[in-house]
Amino acid sequence: MNAFPFASAMRSHFLRSFGVVGPLRQLRIFFCCKIMSSAMQIRMAGCNSDNSRGSLIVLEGLDRSGKTSQSNRLVSHLKDKGVSVELWRFPDRTTAIGQMISAYLANESELDDRAIHLLFSANRWEKRSLMESKLRSGISLIVDRYSYSGVAFSSAKGLDLEWCKGPEVGLVAPDLVIYLDISAEKASERGGYGAERYEQLEFQKKVAKTYRTLNDDSWKIIDGCLPVEAVEEQLRELAMGTVLSCQKGKPLSKLWSPK
Repeated sequence: MNAFPFASAMRSHFLRSFGVVGPLRQLRIFFCCKIMSSAMQIRMAGCNSDNSRGSLIVLEGLDRSGKTSQSNRLVSHLKDKGVSVELWRFPDRTTAIGQMISAYLANESELDDRAIHLLFSANRWEKRSLMESKLRSGISLIVDRYSYSGVAFSSAKGLDLEWCKGPEVGLVAPDLVIYLDISAEKASERGGYGAERYEQLEFQKKVAKTYRTLNDDSWKIIDGCLPVEAVEEQLRELAMGTVLSCQKGKPLSKLWSPK
């Protein structure tokens, strides 16, 4: 059976259109059909590539920087474009560890700074296997906060930066980190500020300072003070480029692992 019926149909169309043709015309038609057939094979090979996968895109920033609303908008946009995508958030408060973290953030419990840092990290590790599985199956993940938040917030409390990064080493590395840049003062003016433990102006200033030390090649910074639509447009462009890159076979890598 012809694996490329479209190319065969086009060849028949040419022959019917030109009737009985000379040798030179027949040769041209032959090569035209061969080129079309080859192009279709390349396209099909790309679609079925074993290396094609989903992308891991992380949104980071201070509290009330707009991460959650922009994450939701981005997921809706990607779905409209036919991308298989899910929205994730850390901490994931649905797990047993996540419920402990949630109680702490709501000031309903007290924990040592190192203990809560390790709980945040454990919350990401308990989702690592599922995360990798979904990415390899072609599902892209838009993640509202990831390891960078854990390190930035704990380091802002005075814990050693390298110690904070240690428990995160080996997690799946993001393909793209989008940092919504907004001053702590501007963030504090937004609705709902102060509802959770870390939403304190001076502390958020320290968090912002630590974030700047974590910036690497995977980061893109967007001015979070721009109109919502302008931020959204930039996010869409960055995300689509990353999705296409991963579909072409960009390999997965590990966070902060030696290269």
